[in-house]
Amino acid sequence: MWGNRLYEAMTLRRDGESLTGDVDGDPLAGTMRGDTLDFTVTGASGGTLHFTGTLAGDTLRGDVDRPANDTRARHDFTARRLPERPAGGPRTYDFAPTDFSNLFTADRAPVLTVWPGDTIRTQTIDSGGVDANGATRALYGNPQTGPFFIAGAAPGDTLVVRIDRLRPNRDWADSLDMIVNRLQSRAMILADRELGRPVRWTIDRAHSRARPADPPERLHDYSVPLRPMLGGIAVAPGFGFAPPSTGDSGRYGGNMDFNEVIEGNIVYLPVQQPGALLYVGDAHAAQGEGETSQFALETSMDVTITIDLIQGRSIVGPRVESPTHLMAIGQAGTMEEATRLASSNLTQWLIQDYGLTLSETAQLLGSGAQFSIVTLAGRDIGMVAKFPKALLAGLTPRTRPNQARE
Repeated sequence: MWGNRLYEAMTLRRDGESLTGDVDGDPLAGTMRGDTLDFTVTGASGGTLHFTGTLAGDTLRGDVDRPANDTRARHDFTARRLPERPAGGPRTYDFAPTDFSNLFTADRAPVLTVWPGDTIRTQTIDSGGVDANGATRALYGNPQTGPFFIAGAAPGDTLVVRIDRLRPNRDWADSLDMIVNRLQSRAMILADRELGRPVRWTIDRAHSRARPADPPERLHDYSVPLRPMLGGIAVAPGFGFAPPSTGDSGRYGGNMDFNEVIEGNIVYLPVQQPGALLYVGDAHAAQGEGETSQFALETSMDVTITIDLIQGRSIVGPRVESPTHLMAIGQAGTMEEATRLASSNLTQWLIQDYGLTLSETAQLLGSGAQFSIVTLAGRDIGMVAKFPKALLAGLTPRTRPNQARE
């Protein structure tokens, strides 16, 4: 549309020369004669879109006449046919990426189509674009694996990503001896010229620990336990928004650098494009709260995730669920605004899933909510509002992740 790509989901059913179906839920009717299609879509308000096109294999090309304020305009369109779901129930797909994205965008062709219940086994490279073998494969800046097209996912749904397994697939990680500006006092700023040097960490996968590879004397015996996490997990933002960099974050998720995106936890993201278009990347072998050194222990990772959908449940922002907590994320330019968004996100979660009133939710938050920093290293600050699941033991949730679109 005037140089901007709009993505919609279309279903076509043919009976002789008659066509029926829908575009994003709006009914269509028309004809198909040979390889030529001619059909009209009627919106809820009565407005119409008129499509004409030619089918060649699995690709349909043509133009569409659409309303444009008080007039109408013609635009080119291309449609691609999605694969049919294989028989036999949920599957596990192994995907070895050959290239990577530095944008969270709907314009990048999906690398794989999966269905709710399916599992993906894949790999990520580090934030500098370096893979498990030490080869540079992409531009620095948190290059991502994906996007994965989730068949059946539609705007207004919630994508459910279960983090089944995260494992570093090499024996080193890179970081910095740095303190992010948001944490520096005036005195620290004057001494900051000494900081910003790269630090190589040795990863001991057998014992699940990491230590500086060339430590100063006082850190000779220093080591940390591995706690692999995904710094980047996102869906593509909706129409009308410029594709954000893989260094950015927002309602779509993004470069959140939340150290609870770990094995065993569940991530919820608001679907804003057909197929959701899921990206993963920027894996860390370990990270303190807030990623205060700008870089965590950046490494490449073997990743296993399982996908589900909650149909018709729209959420205001990304969420993480652990065995013990609900965690609602807010990301904004100030800590105050990020905290407000996190609180609103958690409030919506409790109202939607547990059927609570706003008054009842306020009582829960006042007696049990916990707030923590997600990240201080990005353009936006991330905050998380947590609630212990033990305090919800007497409440039955109305919607669970396994209630997904077939």
